[in-house]
Amino acid sequence: MDGSKRCFKCNDIKPLQEFYRHSAMADGHLNKCKACTKNDVAKHREDNLDKVREYDRNRGKRQERIDAAIEITKIWRQQDRRRLAAHNAVARAIKSGKLKRMPCERCGAEKSVAHHDDYDFKLQVMWLCQPCHKQRHQELKLL
Repeated sequence: MDGSKRCFKCNDIKPLQEFYRHSAMADGHLNKCKACTKNDVAKHREDNLDKVREYDRNRGKRQERIDAAIEITKIWRQQDRRRLAAHNAVARAIKSGKLKRMPCERCGAEKSVAHHDDYDFKLQVMWLCQPCHKQRHQELKLL
């Protein structure tokens, strides 16, 4: 059974890559597979939604999280200055009424963000919800 392990939850034997790392375990991996762990986490979130949301709100207010967000923003701005200029141009255009926020172009969700395929065209945007926006960036990485 070298390189594999039995999940105590589903009782399936799976490769070690299917288990999260856990330094306290003898083999360095959790005894529950990733699929079972994800199911348990989803169920816990569903059963305790109010508590989890409150925890999430408070976590974002912790000083180390605020400091990390500031650092990430600094790096993000330095990586491509055109990106910040494009984001600012969109914000100004929305405020002035020159540009109107639209529903997601892919799924139709009402809440959307502006996505630039090319930052040189500051007001040429696609309106995408957050999941579709993330998916679009993954697609662009593959090109």
